[in-house]
Amino acid sequence: MKPLQSTRMSQTQESNSNHPAKLLPRQPKFKNATRLQNSFTAASERTALLWLAQRMPSSINSDHLTVLGFVAMFLAGCSYALARWTPWGLLLATLFLALNWFGDSLDGTLARVRNRQRPRYGFYVDHMIDSFGALFLMGGLAASGYIDWRIATGLLVAFLLLSIESYLASYTLGIFRLSFAKFGPTEIRLLLGIANAILFFLPSARIPGWSHSFLDIGGAIAIVAMTAMAIFAAVTHTISLYHQETL
Repeated sequence: MKPLQSTRMSQTQESNSNHPAKLLPRQPKFKNATRLQNSFTAASERTALLWLAQRMPSSINSDHLTVLGFVAMFLAGCSYALARWTPWGLLLATLFLALNWFGDSLDGTLARVRNRQRPRYGFYVDHMIDSFGALFLMGGLAASGYIDWRIATGLLVAFLLLSIESYLASYTLGIFRLSFAKFGPTEIRLLLGIANAILFFLPSARIPGWSHSFLDIGGAIAIVAMTAMAIFAAVTHTISLYHQETL
């Protein structure tokens, strides 16, 4: 009987070792990329976000804030579209941009303060939402009539190009840059808020000596700047990777 029992036990152990769950490789630990945030408002923004996160009710979590930021950006785009018929849409857009900052900027800080981080989930969801948010915002601006739709389209393309470069650098170099030339998402929101206030009181505002609106001029400058940043970063990172992986 003992040899038979021993054989059965060995067969059972062999079948357990061949179970699909046993053969799954252990998932490597995800490593966060180094975040580089050197914008004009970075220091004061970090202080404000930490203060807010420490006082956030326990019933609110990071996912709630992420959804708030996403919905707020969608409504900001709708508000710009509304501004085609009433300037009050500009003020609504500013309000929703502020709500977008609150949700989009605070969700990660809240997760870190509560030690409830999900690095891969957070990185993926946040930046997919940013991409759709840019589409909403530029679509609303194009529909507003305050900026040429071709400029708005160029802004969207330049933003996505710069974003793609940043995400690829995060994967290949472990560096995630949140700001370029001292400008980040918060500075862009502030500039849009200032532009909204000017247009609310001076709907036909023009730069002296230019026939185009100041939003067209500003948008064209932003397109050139973002494209140049993307090209510079791409060349710099390509050279760096080439030297790191020489044959």
